[in-house]
Amino acid sequence: MHGRGPLTEPAITRLANATIWTSGPGGVLTNADLLVSAEGKILAVGHDVFSRVSVPREPVEIDATGLHITAGLIDAHNHSYILGSVNEATLPSTAMVRVADVVNSESLQIYEQLAGGLTTANLLHGSANPIGGQNAVVKLRWGAGPEEMLFAGAPGGIKFALGENVKQSNRTGANTRFPQSRMGVPVFMANRFTAAQQYLEAWRRFEAGQGPKPRRDLELEAIGEILRGERLVHCHSYRQDEILIFLRTMESFGVKVATLQHILEGYKVADEIAAHGAGASAFSDWWAYKYEVVDAIPYAGTIMHDRGVVVSFNSDSSDQARRLNLEAAKAVKYGGVGEAEALKFVTLNPAKQLGIGDRVGSLEPGKDADFVVWSGHPFAPATACLQTWIDGRKYFDRTVEEERAGRLRTERETLLAAAKKSAGGKKDEPGDEKKAEAARARFFQRALEHMRQHAYSCCEQHEALLLQP
Repeated sequence: MHGRGPLTEPAITRLANATIWTSGPGGVLTNADLLVSAEGKILAVGHDVFSRVSVPREPVEIDATGLHITAGLIDAHNHSYILGSVNEATLPSTAMVRVADVVNSESLQIYEQLAGGLTTANLLHGSANPIGGQNAVVKLRWGAGPEEMLFAGAPGGIKFALGENVKQSNRTGANTRFPQSRMGVPVFMANRFTAAQQYLEAWRRFEAGQGPKPRRDLELEAIGEILRGERLVHCHSYRQDEILIFLRTMESFGVKVATLQHILEGYKVADEIAAHGAGASAFSDWWAYKYEVVDAIPYAGTIMHDRGVVVSFNSDSSDQARRLNLEAAKAVKYGGVGEAEALKFVTLNPAKQLGIGDRVGSLEPGKDADFVVWSGHPFAPATACLQTWIDGRKYFDRTVEEERAGRLRTERETLLAAAKKSAGGKKDEPGDEKKAEAARARFFQRALEHMRQHAYSCCEQHEALLLQP
């Protein structure tokens, strides 16, 4: 397909005279420059950049007068580019399955979300199980293969879940899978963590020459990585009581939770979340879509932020992931968070939650050159994403979109003409279009990622929907 891959190769590049939202110690800088290395790293940000760093050759100059530049946006909860269902729902613990095995690098949603300034996404397993599958943190390197999209060096993570989804409250038909109640969820988790402790101990004894070699268990291996602090827990959570029970259960095993996802009632237990050290990857203003969110409020993110919790706003939506800048703006509307601080809800804060804050999330020397060029203030509804850069390469440029769309139309017409020619080249006759549509319906299967387009959301849908076309 035409138009895939970076539009520019890495080069020393200076974007000059922009308003730069660093999401770092520099704050918001006016009439400032961003200097990027040929290796895809940020060399300098601010004024008189060449007085602070020397470059071996003249940079590519981009006049950014009147434009705004931010760090690339980061979505801490995304399901967009996963091939097939996001839930392996057949067992209460599927810690052995890996989203990294089903990253769909062909998904057009990668490009659509690049067009909204998204550069990094946390692809999560769904919320059908108390202990779900392993996540995959990716950079939106449009045109690369699945392995090349993976964020090298990002800590491994895993999805946990609480509430209606895991106890199958809305499932139709026979419910036999344990647990079926809220009280069963922490018990199940404690059982699996105890089993993982025993598994690790068996391996320790074997390696010390004190016992037989254990049989390898991929599920307990993954949970063992959590116990050793090598895998981050991202837990779907709504109600305050379940949040507290979960945190106490994890603390009893010496585990620090990385993020509480959605966290609709987190504002009620913000002090406890802060004391534990978990991040809150929240919805900005979702509420009233099912009963366990009846107490959700749009001020939740601000309240948790004010109490010392690291807060991000996530999408959990392929469409909403295209406009996370406007989600961050809601922290200003609901609670009065400062604009520069609110922007961190979709830049630096999710980076911290995913353990990649030393690489991305802010515009600082030494970090990856992942950034977005905006036509105006990033929180203004009329502002458009003009360019999106990852690792010093430009992957999206709005000015070439019309040409790209034209190339795709030409490609389509060429393919259709070739197909008609191979079919004998006869002219269209009345009724042919209906016959062709029926033939296409029989021949083509919808892309797997779209077959259950409305069934992947781990917060709105119940497991039974996964069986529907």
